[in-house]
Amino acid sequence: MGMYAGKFIFLQLQIFLTMDIPSKYDPSKTEDKWYAYWMKLGFFHAEPDESREPYTIVIPPPNVTGVLHMGHMLNNTIQDILVRRARMQGKNALWVPGTDHASIATEARVVAMLREQGKSKSELGREEFLKQAWKWKEKHGGIILEQLKKLGASCDWQRTKFTMDPDMSASVIHVFTDLYRKGYIYRGRRMVNWDPQAKTAISDEEVIYKEVQSKLYYLRYKVAGEDEYITIATTRPETILGDTAVCVNPGDKRFRKFIGKKVLVPLINREVPVIEDDYVDPEFGTGALKITPAHDENDYEIGQRHDLEIVDILNEDGTFSEAAQLYVGEDRFVVREKIVKQLEEEGYLVKTEDYTNKVGFSERTDVVIEPRLSLQWFLRMKELSKPALEHVMNGDIRLYPAKFKNTYRHWMENIHDWCISRQLWWGHRIPAWYIKDSDTYVVAENEEEALLQAREKTGDSGLQLQDLRQDEDVLDTWFSSWLWPISVFNGILEPDNPDFKYFYPTDDLVTAPEILFFWVARMIIAGYEYAGEKPFKNVYLTGIVRDKQRRKMSKSLGNSPDPLELIRKYGADGVRVGMLLCSPAGGDLLFDESLTEQGRNFGNKIWNAFRLVKGWKHDGDTSQSPAAAEAVDWFRNKLNEAREKLNDQFASYRLSEALMTVYRLFWDEFSSWYLEAVKPGYGKTIDRETLGQTLDFFEELLLLLHPFMPFITEEIWQLIRERKEGESIMIAAWPEQGTYDRSLVERFEKTKEAVTSIRAVRKEKNIPPKEKLPLLILDTEAHFDTRFISVLKKLGNLETISFVNKKPDNALSFIVKTTEYYIPFEDRIDIEAEIEKLESDLNYAQGFLGNVMKKLNNKNFVSNAPAQVVEREQQKQADAEAKIKAIEERIEALKKQK
Repeated sequence: MGMYAGKFIFLQLQIFLTMDIPSKYDPSKTEDKWYAYWMKLGFFHAEPDESREPYTIVIPPPNVTGVLHMGHMLNNTIQDILVRRARMQGKNALWVPGTDHASIATEARVVAMLREQGKSKSELGREEFLKQAWKWKEKHGGIILEQLKKLGASCDWQRTKFTMDPDMSASVIHVFTDLYRKGYIYRGRRMVNWDPQAKTAISDEEVIYKEVQSKLYYLRYKVAGEDEYITIATTRPETILGDTAVCVNPGDKRFRKFIGKKVLVPLINREVPVIEDDYVDPEFGTGALKITPAHDENDYEIGQRHDLEIVDILNEDGTFSEAAQLYVGEDRFVVREKIVKQLEEEGYLVKTEDYTNKVGFSERTDVVIEPRLSLQWFLRMKELSKPALEHVMNGDIRLYPAKFKNTYRHWMENIHDWCISRQLWWGHRIPAWYIKDSDTYVVAENEEEALLQAREKTGDSGLQLQDLRQDEDVLDTWFSSWLWPISVFNGILEPDNPDFKYFYPTDDLVTAPEILFFWVARMIIAGYEYAGEKPFKNVYLTGIVRDKQRRKMSKSLGNSPDPLELIRKYGADGVRVGMLLCSPAGGDLLFDESLTEQGRNFGNKIWNAFRLVKGWKHDGDTSQSPAAAEAVDWFRNKLNEAREKLNDQFASYRLSEALMTVYRLFWDEFSSWYLEAVKPGYGKTIDRETLGQTLDFFEELLLLLHPFMPFITEEIWQLIRERKEGESIMIAAWPEQGTYDRSLVERFEKTKEAVTSIRAVRKEKNIPPKEKLPLLILDTEAHFDTRFISVLKKLGNLETISFVNKKPDNALSFIVKTTEYYIPFEDRIDIEAEIEKLESDLNYAQGFLGNVMKKLNNKNFVSNAPAQVVEREQQKQADAEAKIKAIEERIEALKKQK
């Protein structure tokens, strides 16, 4: 080291050692300070830079109605970890934030607000209602993004997008018109999933099926003109008022005599035919099925095949219509109770049985959905989805964990047309215009273009805008968010713009498995259709946050803590660590507040270690001790080993494991072993070289911890050396991978085990920790590795270490791997107790060997496991066998002394 370099390091140490550092770490005093610092210096912002590799994440846009919940906390913690590490790796990292307009949820909030003001949606009219909705959005819409800042989310807030921004909306309308022209979008009357509370159709993916305890009602239908009955079974007796047939299986001999006859629908005596169709399961119920084409998808298909009448007995709000004839205006579930009673009173109810079945609920409103015939807009998916299936199955887009690949394939191979229209006002209005109140329509990106098309279509050049009426419906919210990775860069309208060409495709998407299909899959479809390229390279699927009882966290259950309150209590770093401690990719997180407390405690551990090192007195004339030199050599290798492991875990998205790697590296290896090995004795000073190397190690640990714990690492990084304005750990370089000596690392593990055993002997024999002990090592062939002999002496507080070639008498013993250690004991040892202890060790070693041999005797394991894994197990076998032999020999020797 040169003279000037040495002086500079000495000066840095002097600055470090004279700093006044608080005794306790207070997150409330650092988090807002450093977040404001990062924002002021623009560290989150990215622009295209061809000299650097881009790294891009787009946030799964939370609903504009939303506030931060535990699922957001997990998802955004993971995203922030990935983007912070990429930034430190020198990549031009960009995390695009934004919100989703959430048609159903937002409209429901605005309607509720108006109701409180004594107003209604219908009274206001569309234009005024939308003004109120925009006011609501401007007032409440940014709350969740502001809350994410408290978590430390390093989003590029200058690029914040909203799915109804002008350019985003224009992209949606452009895609609709383009797909319509290509023949993918059509309008038709189909059976849809109807949400009676939201009064809109919803997609198949927005229906949540729940197992419920129902009743199976057996009802008898009188055969017209005869004194006979056909009995059917149904879970929905109220829908008999819409029956237009009774159907049986053609092969069912029990009903052959009724084919072609008519039966009377109970209560209303409507004559309906008895038909036969292969769909009917003779084993279900009685084998006879009531057919209600307007209110069951399968019944509708049967009705189409047999040209049956369609009687729609329900209004859009789930009440009974005039067509029902009975119970008009009453709610469907109220009618069920009443009609069962009437059917029983009039002799139509034969019996009732308990029955468990799956019922569809609206994902948005949690009400039972109603199959309903409706005129809607649909997108043909079969052809469009082929590239999206191919590129996931061939690994071009990777799902983590990979188990979701088969689920994805099953869904994509059985994909249905997508109902994309919603009977709402808040959202992207469907760009279709009807001509003079007819069913003739044109599809265009704006009304001027629509007018030109209408004139051309009708041949009427005199048509004016007032002759056109735009479709009242809006598009499904997912029809805008499926474009998100493209539209946030304006890639639909300007595909050659610099942002889109540089930042697309994005790198990682972090989201929940429950939206794998109706968001992730659709984004992949849109990516190949509109960019000719995948929208992202990797999809990391988080688990669902559940409580300790495995219940999904929800406000209704009262089991979901307030994330901001957790941050106030434990700090953002503590919450981030707590969320990751039990969150494997694709596995549910069983959240326990003690985990965030553990995260906070880890922060305190880091802070206390920093204060410990800061408190050491420095002497420039002291030379480095042999124990410190050995510890430095070991920890440098240990650090490089941990870096390799950490990078591998990041590469395979094992982020919880990555956190545990750096957690244990700091807590167990650095704090518990390294600092103990190098710290000066009481009242003594530390040498300049060891202190400098310790600070280097500490700084590197801060770099590895930063993606997980951004605030405390920035605070200590700024204190550990003199920094200039504008410097930050955020943009410091991620440590490069170095080489390490595996045998040296393994040797130190043996030293740790020996120290631990010495401490156990002290505890067992009540020997004071300060009392120095002699240690004998049996080394008959002079093969003992002495690389950490000084560390062993210091941490074991040993007076001497001697090597012997025969087993001594009157000594306490322990064995590390195959090496026998002895501590001479002046008083005669208790041979029986020593044998008992050794036999306990022998039983453990034999059990360990048995588990290892189970693996090695398993042909599948030996054939399929990686070679290094098999070699590791074989080494465990050799070590265990040697240890067993040494213990047995020691037991025999002790028995001879009896």
